[in-house]
Amino acid sequence: MSTTERHRTSARRESILGDEPGAFATARFVRITPMKARRVVDLVRGLPADEALTLLQFAPQSASETVSKVLASAVANAATTEGLATGDLVVSVARVDEGPTMKRWRPRAQGRATRINKRTSHITIAVQPAETVVAKTKKGAKK
Repeated sequence: MSTTERHRTSARRESILGDEPGAFATARFVRITPMKARRVVDLVRGLPADEALTLLQFAPQSASETVSKVLASAVANAATTEGLATGDLVVSVARVDEGPTMKRWRPRAQGRATRINKRTSHITIAVQPAETVVAKTKKGAKK
């Protein structure tokens, strides 16, 4: 189904993709710190989807497995719900937002305690056809 045939769009889709073709996937409440996840997400932003999946497969960071799953889900969503060809998809939006933090306490010396923050992340990845991303960058480029 293309965007012109779409009867209603969610507010999340509007905020991520607007009215352009593409699909997205989100992993919420992932138990990895946002700073560590952003390092991995910055590697794949702007790359073709198949190259990004290959890069994530061999990346040594622990967050690369989760980001790889989210990217694979976004590509599958583009193929099934939007009917886009998976060969020409590009990672257009890749962001990591901070989720809720679990606060834990650790005993320390002399009867004291310190707080341990166990942070969570919301990882969002959107893929779009390559010609849409190229047209968007040409339109937004300044001379």
